[in-house]
Amino acid sequence: MRKAARTKARIERTALALFAEKGVDQTTIRDIAEGAGIAEGTIYRHFASKEELIAGIFAENYGALAEELDSLQAHHDGIAEKLEAMAGRFFALFESDRDLFRFLFFVQHGQLEKLPPHTGNVVAVIRAALEEAMARGEIPRRDPDLATAWVFGAVTQPAVFRIYGRIATPLTALVRETAAACLGLLRG
Repeated sequence: MRKAARTKARIERTALALFAEKGVDQTTIRDIAEGAGIAEGTIYRHFASKEELIAGIFAENYGALAEELDSLQAHHDGIAEKLEAMAGRFFALFESDRDLFRFLFFVQHGQLEKLPPHTGNVVAVIRAALEEAMARGEIPRRDPDLATAWVFGAVTQPAVFRIYGRIATPLTALVRETAAACLGLLRG
């Protein structure tokens, strides 16, 4: 990896950790520079602004996660298996890279509308899988956006509880139970 690419990666990783710890709004370019051990000007050689840095990290990682989820769900039959595979990926991401998980799901509200066209979208992947399950009669027909919100909440809220110490068990051990709860919501 070239020096410029290594520096850019260090900036992104430092920013990600600070965004997860302090929040996007409370993190300054100075904080990122100090954390990465570089001058503030170095950041501006790679990113025009903090907003560009945020948008770039979000688009790259959110799109990649959406592609992974879409591939996972496509390789499983039935909504129960699809939900388990997708919940497993969410929880594996949380346990392996908590900063990235927190960043993606806690800043999405300000970033989704900024995604470049044709960037993968996690919500759209879940929605499509649920619509297919409704069409096949696996789950009752209902508003697909509401159903997506139920699944999304059932998967992200355990992470919030784990962050705050209310759930001590690693989330990867709770995949089946969470997928079953999602299925119960959808069938209920």
